Amino acid sequence: MPRLRSAAEAVLDRRSFLAATGAVGVAAGIGLALRPDHAAQAGAVAARGPAGAPVVAAAAPSTRALAPVPPWTGTTLRKVATPRGSASGYRRLGTGPGWKRVVRTQLAAARAGRAERRTALASFVQLTDLHLTDVQHPVRTEYLRAQAAGAWRPQEALTVHGAISLVERVNALRGGPVTGADLDFVMTTGDNTDNNCKAELDWFLRTMSGGRITPDTGDPNRYEGVQDSGLPLYWHPDGALRDADKQRGFPRLEGYFAAVRRPVNSPGLRLPWYSTVGNHDDLPSGCFANAGASGYLADFAVGGRKLLSLPVNDAKALEAVLRKGSDPRGTHFTDLLRRETRRMRSVTPDPARAPFTPREYVEAHLDPAYAGAGPAGHGYTRQNAETGNLYYSFRVADGVVGVSLDTTDRGGHFAGSIGKAQLDWLERTLLAHRDEHLIVFSHHNSWTFDDGGGDKLVALFKRHRNVIAWINGHSHRNEILAHGSFWEISTASHVEFPQLARVVELTDNHDGTLSLFTTLIESAAPHRTDFTDLSQTGLAALYRELSLNAPGARQTLAGPLDARNTELLVKKR
Repeated sequence: MPRLRSAAEAVLDRRSFLAATGAVGVAAGIGLALRPDHAAQAGAVAARGPAGAPVVAAAAPSTRALAPVPPWTGTTLRKVATPRGSASGYRRLGTGPGWKRVVRTQLAAARAGRAERRTALASFVQLTDLHLTDVQHPVRTEYLRAQAAGAWRPQEALTVHGAISLVERVNALRGGPVTGADLDFVMTTGDNTDNNCKAELDWFLRTMSGGRITPDTGDPNRYEGVQDSGLPLYWHPDGALRDADKQRGFPRLEGYFAAVRRPVNSPGLRLPWYSTVGNHDDLPSGCFANAGASGYLADFAVGGRKLLSLPVNDAKALEAVLRKGSDPRGTHFTDLLRRETRRMRSVTPDPARAPFTPREYVEAHLDPAYAGAGPAGHGYTRQNAETGNLYYSFRVADGVVGVSLDTTDRGGHFAGSIGKAQLDWLERTLLAHRDEHLIVFSHHNSWTFDDGGGDKLVALFKRHRNVIAWINGHSHRNEILAHGSFWEISTASHVEFPQLARVVELTDNHDGTLSLFTTLIESAAPHRTDFTDLSQTGLAALYRELSLNAPGARQTLAGPLDARNTELLVKKR
């Protein structure tokens, strides 16, 4: 079979499928199947073979046959988790209507007939801000919740369950929602872990590549975090305490701690996957310079004391310092911890909570135990480990190249940074692939740099018009910006509601334009929760509902409609 087929040829295949299944007469009742604004999904299914070999060593993309189901099944085009009831109190989730696709023409006109002409060039899935979290980690600052409600999230003990459910959703996709073409790979765009902790890194790599995970550290026989502390500041799901969250309607769930700490199994992604680093992966607490295996914070992380509460004035001062990013080396923070030793709770020391260095991050990705569907190193090479440079390029498909950046400020800050050496390497890479389409991945977006790096990157990409998209995360909110010659696509996190990931498909419209189709997906967990179901799947559903109800949770993270399911037109150079 030739690698690319026209959409017009694919229409015949779609009609043949409907006829063969007896669905032609009822197709209009399938929801999105035959709507004019979704003609691409209904009649433009272009098939293609495996992508070319990546620049770095990589396993071949999946070539499994597509099952006879509409390719947009399992996406937010069809349905989406929707709050029920009033906005006050604890809200349950149900299933609501999907989000329509919005065509955006700021960079190029949408010409008639493109759905019949288009061919698929590449398709992939972006995951971002998984924040797999060791909720018992001593360096965490949950006690700042008294000053900033979002400083601690009640759902964080379920991050592994939610991430595995997202992997299950990706595995169930039957090709790109628009083209129907095989998905080439999955890319994570950082904050894969939360506390720069070796245990969390193991959980992340096993979630992505497959394996058994015990989402627990410290004493294997009991939970030792803030949620059984007796402090009403935190939700105590497994106790009778009438804490602040239960007063808002949060449930009591007997057996919760035993359930969330049980081993779980991840099937691993069936697709090759690549990794981009974020500030929470590189830096303790996502904002302190990483001293590796030495220093006070490294010792405190693996030690036997954990702070659960702070006097009001101390909490206010620390919250202000962290919000401003004015304590890059953690001096204020470590001084506070030294002063508060008597207030701390005794916990079980655990070397698995140790921070990891950039080199150790790469070496873990290179470990054959985490190979999964490949490629070896998931984008990183032995050279990355030796140099500490966590950026690379890779082959996406014929004529399409991906670039993964490291935008962490290693001096200590949650905002992005990009130095001259990486910028020079990036420009050389763009020049080397001047006749191909480039897609750039990073954790930070253009508006969250602290050194003008966002503006520098935008200017660089405008000079090199082979860049068609810059894909990132960090802000935990869906946003899509037009930058003159390329699109910046920022995707919501999977730790805060609405817990989304994004499918991106690149097509050639054969009229001087390309289209980038973006389609949001949720995890495979059911929208409705059952408080008596503490199974792996039931906890993944609870994870989503708790994130909706978390005090201080932002209610705008889904972003505007034109940043959700879209067609983004761009001129073909």
